[in-house]
Amino acid sequence: MTIHPAPTRLLPWAGPDGKPCYLVGDGAGYVSRVADTIERLQLDMADEILGHAADMLADHKTGTRELRYLARGLSDALRDVRRVAESRGARLSPN
Repeated sequence: MTIHPAPTRLLPWAGPDGKPCYLVGDGAGYVSRVADTIERLQLDMADEILGHAADMLADHKTGTRELRYLARGLSDALRDVRRVAESRGARLSPN
């Protein structure tokens, strides 16, 4: 009899010390649904900040302070989207 380990999922948030959080299970529980919701929100927020970036970069009056704020938001969004992609990619791997 072959025992298959339970699948793990990288969650879309980090622990208090910044380390990744994982969920072990079949993906049908409450925490999985919360993670799905958070991922959708993160992707939506990334789309929104990209729209703001296009507007701000097109406006030559945008100052350094605004560009730094934009860069911080883009960096945060990129980190979140990367984590979502890593999590979803790992779940696509053949068993």
